[in-house]
Amino acid sequence: MKRDPRIQFKTRSEIQSFQEESLRETLEYISHNSPFYKRLFLEKGVDISSVQTIADLRRIPTTCKEDIQRYSNDFLCVPRSKVIDYVTTSGTLGEPVTFMLTENDLDRLAYNEKLSFTTAGCLPGETIQIMTTIDRRFMAGLAYFLGARELGSGIVRVGNGIPELQWSSINSLAPETCIVVPSFLVKLAEYAAKNGEDCCKSSLKRAICIGEPLREIDLSDNTLTKRIGQLWPGLSLHSTYASTEMQSSFTECSHLCGAHHQPDLIIIEILDENENPVKDGEVGELVITTLGVEGMPLVRFRTGDLCRAYNEQCKCGRNSTRLSPILGRKGQMIKYKGTTLYPTALYDILDNIEGIINYQVQVYTNSLGTDGIQIKIGTATPTDSFEKRIKEHFRAKIRVAPDISFEPVELLAKAVMPPQSRKAIKFVDMR
Repeated sequence: MKRDPRIQFKTRSEIQSFQEESLRETLEYISHNSPFYKRLFLEKGVDISSVQTIADLRRIPTTCKEDIQRYSNDFLCVPRSKVIDYVTTSGTLGEPVTFMLTENDLDRLAYNEKLSFTTAGCLPGETIQIMTTIDRRFMAGLAYFLGARELGSGIVRVGNGIPELQWSSINSLAPETCIVVPSFLVKLAEYAAKNGEDCCKSSLKRAICIGEPLREIDLSDNTLTKRIGQLWPGLSLHSTYASTEMQSSFTECSHLCGAHHQPDLIIIEILDENENPVKDGEVGELVITTLGVEGMPLVRFRTGDLCRAYNEQCKCGRNSTRLSPILGRKGQMIKYKGTTLYPTALYDILDNIEGIINYQVQVYTNSLGTDGIQIKIGTATPTDSFEKRIKEHFRAKIRVAPDISFEPVELLAKAVMPPQSRKAIKFVDMR
């Protein structure tokens, strides 16, 4: 499958033509090599020769995570002997799913992350400090390492946590870029303030952020971004969006106005609940078709993630689609006292309340059969007046206030970040 690192800068019609040629190659490949798609096409009467354009993709049924959970091995298009690396999804919704990558897939992953780094402004020869795990079958950490090598960067593999080691590495190795979960930057800045470090004098110029949103749906800075900006002025924060299933990522450029799509690696659709394309600017579910994946390619895979697409040319000159932050996942929608919510709305409020050290949102079915919300909060001031102030913040922002319970900070920390987890578990759905 051919690649073109400059495709993002070409016209929309050139991008579409490129993608449609790649799509036809992809469909030809999976129709011969994927047991799952062979069976699906036969059962649904899909004639791939009739799928010539992106619009024609609607002739193919969508697939979802449950399909991969049930038929994982049937998605594999190569003999098991060609599999080089095994990764799993984080299991945010349901059981984790294993993906199998070939040598060519790892090369594609490296190419993808090199593009992501250059989109964010990284240059060959600079140093990148990786503040996320590279083990535990985590695709992202491996992708960052491979992409940094492909770019020609120096790599500092610190892993997640350990502020003292992070600062020691920053001071001694002078990285220009870090890969980080953005809320950890707050902890790094707080550690710096207590230990005589000066964030403003550090070598870091940019942070490529994963796992948590930096912007609101309209691309304005959210509460977490504003807080980091106060603690670490001058640090450029770049949103990314990625998933194991798509084996590629979307990254913000220097204009920080939505994460750029890489058209030579993936086709995207934004669909409504009836699987029809949404109108420009409307929120819908992201559906992806991978291009150039050898091991486990996916066609019209429903990610469950809700977002908005921006199709006008970016100030950086790219004509590729940009994605807003993820509003939420379809499976995480909460109906609470007549208000529709997603966890990110709750996080944005909690991150803005001084005195909250950590928290976990739990959603359950109450005695009336409707959604209930309890927020466990770790704080040094577990008082009635603080609980009242927290609820006032919620009422001011979203008109309703969830139940609040105070928990010991150390005990809650273990629930939020258990030893076997790769990501903070800030949301627990018990419905």
